[in-house]
Amino acid sequence: MYHAIVFLPLVGFLIAGLLGRVIGARPSEIITTALLFVSAVLSWVAFIQVGFGEEPMVRVQVAQWMSVGDVQVDWAFRIDTLTAMMLVVVNTVSALVHLYAIGYMHEDPHRPRFFAYLSLFTFAMLMLVTADNLVQMFFGWEGVGLASYLLIGFWYKKDSANAAAMKAFIVNRVGDFGFLLGIFTIFVLFNGVTFDAIFPRVGEFANARFTFLGIEWHALTIAGLLLFMGAMGKSAQFLLHTWLPDAMEGPTPVSALIHAATMVTAGVFMVARLSPVFEYAPAALTVVTVIGGITAFFAATVGLVQNDIKRVIAYSTCSQLGYMFVGLGVGAYSAGVFHLFTHAFFKALLFLGAGSVIHAMHHEQDIRNMGNLRRYIPLTTAMMAIGTLALTGFPFTAGYYSKDAIIEAAYASHSAAGSFAFLATVVAAFMTSFYSWRLFFMTFEGNARWAASHHHAPSDHEGVEHDERGHDVEPASHADHEHGHHGHGAHTPHESPLVMVLPLIVLAIGAVVAGIVFHEAFLGEGYKEFWKGALFTRPENHILEEMHHLPFWVPLLPTVMMILGFVLAYYMYIVDAKQPARLAADHPILYRFLLNKWYFDELYDAIFVRPAMAIGRFFWRTGDQKIIDGLGPDGISARVLDVTRGAVRLQSGYVYHYAFAMLIGVAALVTFYLFRGAH
Repeated sequence: MYHAIVFLPLVGFLIAGLLGRVIGARPSEIITTALLFVSAVLSWVAFIQVGFGEEPMVRVQVAQWMSVGDVQVDWAFRIDTLTAMMLVVVNTVSALVHLYAIGYMHEDPHRPRFFAYLSLFTFAMLMLVTADNLVQMFFGWEGVGLASYLLIGFWYKKDSANAAAMKAFIVNRVGDFGFLLGIFTIFVLFNGVTFDAIFPRVGEFANARFTFLGIEWHALTIAGLLLFMGAMGKSAQFLLHTWLPDAMEGPTPVSALIHAATMVTAGVFMVARLSPVFEYAPAALTVVTVIGGITAFFAATVGLVQNDIKRVIAYSTCSQLGYMFVGLGVGAYSAGVFHLFTHAFFKALLFLGAGSVIHAMHHEQDIRNMGNLRRYIPLTTAMMAIGTLALTGFPFTAGYYSKDAIIEAAYASHSAAGSFAFLATVVAAFMTSFYSWRLFFMTFEGNARWAASHHHAPSDHEGVEHDERGHDVEPASHADHEHGHHGHGAHTPHESPLVMVLPLIVLAIGAVVAGIVFHEAFLGEGYKEFWKGALFTRPENHILEEMHHLPFWVPLLPTVMMILGFVLAYYMYIVDAKQPARLAADHPILYRFLLNKWYFDELYDAIFVRPAMAIGRFFWRTGDQKIIDGLGPDGISARVLDVTRGAVRLQSGYVYHYAFAMLIGVAALVTFYLFRGAH
């Protein structure tokens, strides 16, 4: 069964990728989607068996991979509750995204390639979550990086898509460098990379130190920080977050897959999987907590003013990932992982719902050009409302159980980092509610601004283009007429086809019930029986018990923040719709600061990009052109060539030229002897 779960997406990738042009687009879509659904159903079976049954952790040997000296690395699956939960998240969301993409991408001529990439993305993530050792995990880690590059840049005729794909790839290389160094550190300490070789012996190295640059360092702290650097890249944490919003350049189904199930969850999963290492590295956990808190707050502030429907949700993802790391950082691993689990449902729902809106609006993504869509796409509106309620933590939805648990855990940790994270996540909860309802009201309520706007509102940010796909088409293209559109602004929004709506309904059910159904297993009294040691906590870590003994106002606070955010958004976008423009005009510096994402792109451009370009230009102009070319082709070799060219000119082939040269030579010789004789 586990072989099927992991390898069916790979089979789909090979069929669609190698034979897509032969069998055509429709069979490619159906085969890849069907294989993913089989994989998803089997994942649920595995999850119930492993999490709720008696089945302990199993190791499934696939093949021998490499053997170097004493180090034996196998290709094997480590199946425990954590893996089974990730299999459910990855395959369920991926299957629904595949199904949705059949409708969303129906006009695209390159559908086989798209579905092949989606399946490859899924397979790489499955390799990562089933890894039995750090080397296999790194293989999956790089695999999702490659697949994200291919999918973000899928519409490669669009410069912004190519730039976004490169940005994602390069920023992730920075994190991956840290991750690799972390793996090396673990190998040096434990002389092995398999989890079975590392986890039982972590306690032995609790006080291990090594000397570097003449300074003694706590070994596991260094390992934890380096590993977390990898997580910061993949899971888009503060400082290495800049690639995530730009990833919106890919087709919307890709955004849903990256943000809900693959790629960004990899870092959270990795920290949870390596909980034994982090438990013995409290300083590293403090850094995880602080970075998580900053990310939750920072991304929420930027989400307040974004106008691209997908970017608002992208910053929401960034913020929610911050919450997950806060949960992990304060030692409540199951709370962080529970939020990963519930977040997958409502975030995929929001992204696919946004795709449905974009589809209805003929690739319009600016929420300033929407409004009153509730009348035209009621089902999509209802699905987006459910997703928004779950994200903001409305009582008894999925987000209510998992997000509130993290806020409570941060308070219960009674540490300086935990207190900071508690404050950051509570404020972020208020902002999350505000920007989520802002998006909802601007898109579905109020006046229909799309009817009046034949063109985009002036865009304050990059990434919003008239045609999402970057195709060279007129607004009223052949495809528009085929689907009853008559140019931008003249068409009426319409509900998406069943193939796109069905995944929304399934995800909406998950967004409502995932918290209620699994809350007890993940965080309740019997959580240890559920996890069966997949998440390690030291005996002195009692945070999950302490979460049940908090002052009455702590569990209430997130709900109060959620209500306040909703009320403020309702007032500013329904009651007094002129208020946001007045606020922006009154505080232009703050508004531009948030709109330009705290100027991180400009900062990195000044610190890293321009100096790198200047160094490159110096080596090209001075090193290459002046020195190498100057001494080489343009220098010594050029002079030799000049001399030989002159010598060649003497060999004209005319007899009188040679006779004249001989005469000159004889005259010179005679003159020489005459003068010699005279002396």
